[in-house]
Amino acid sequence: MHVPDGFIDAPVSVATGVVAAGAVAVSLRGARRELDERTAPLAGLVAAFIFAVQMLNFPVAAGTSGHLLGGALAAILVGPYTGVLCVSVVLLMQSVLFADGGLTALGVNITDMALVTTVVAYALFRAIVKLAPHRRRTVTVASFVAALISVPAAAVAFTAIYALGGTADVAIGKVFAAMAGVHVLIGIGEAAITALTVGAVVAVRPDLVYGARGVTARPLEIRSSPLAPAAPGAVARAEGPAAEPAAATSETPGPTETPGPTGTPEPAAAPRRSARRVWWAGLAAALLCAGVVSFYASASPDGLEKVAHDKGIDQKEEDHAAKDSPLADYGVKDITDARLSGGLAGVIGVGATLAVGSGVFVVVRRRRATAESERG
Repeated sequence: MHVPDGFIDAPVSVATGVVAAGAVAVSLRGARRELDERTAPLAGLVAAFIFAVQMLNFPVAAGTSGHLLGGALAAILVGPYTGVLCVSVVLLMQSVLFADGGLTALGVNITDMALVTTVVAYALFRAIVKLAPHRRRTVTVASFVAALISVPAAAVAFTAIYALGGTADVAIGKVFAAMAGVHVLIGIGEAAITALTVGAVVAVRPDLVYGARGVTARPLEIRSSPLAPAAPGAVARAEGPAAEPAAATSETPGPTETPGPTGTPEPAAAPRRSARRVWWAGLAAALLCAGVVSFYASASPDGLEKVAHDKGIDQKEEDHAAKDSPLADYGVKDITDARLSGGLAGVIGVGATLAVGSGVFVVVRRRRATAESERG
């Protein structure tokens, strides 16, 4: 759904650029509350993974393909504010390095693919997990539904933007019907990818999934052992065979307890586990998708390209300013072997997105740490 230059006129492109800049600014502040020392590097990985999976166009209808948008996946894994930043980094790298999505249309793409998908998906996700039973399966099901709805929502948003600033004289009703219809099908693929990814992470490390916090964690129950010695003064009462022993008490916290601020024993904090294995596994998956699997992606135009061609939206499409980039069209210039060229371009894209995304999130995390130390 990457909008190229020329689809939207200058005034609306500028307006969406202002909206996108505001969304990024708000997200930079909001991400400070979502990122910690473990999730900051993971957020960069999420951006790189989305970049890689977006290269895997899948067929959805005759002559039409679709690809992951990633807003729902990012929001559920690392939080809605950080999710907006993840997708924005991906769109920036695609536009600058690969001539995918116009430079003047970058505001349109961030507004549509980063802001709309993330807000719609995360709002729906939170509503489902609040109403449904708190189980791991709920997180996966909610991820599926949220991702499914987020894609046609983005298609509707594009139609609204086109109605305000479209450069071709095309009936908006036709644009809406075509965009909504094909992107409902694309949404099914988005939902499957999102649910599988979120479900896989939740299965091994639910503590690393932002959207699963408070849903998959079970409260710690402290029970007294019937073999533990009763404290002085404890009295056991027995009245017949149905009698119950009095609860044993202890003045010394057990191994799973620490004295609270009021003197009442509280559960001890669980030691934090390293996220290195998940990070390396995610990086390997991203490199595999971009460097190998992408060669088998569908060559058919995606939903927006197909609609634009069929309905005449692309009448005034302009050449991309970065069309001469050595990585344009996801291939390395001067490498004639298509498989090698595409795979190498994908690996470079994953590395560049990971570096830029991780840099942004580490800086955001450090700002939070600096602010906390100043307050302390």
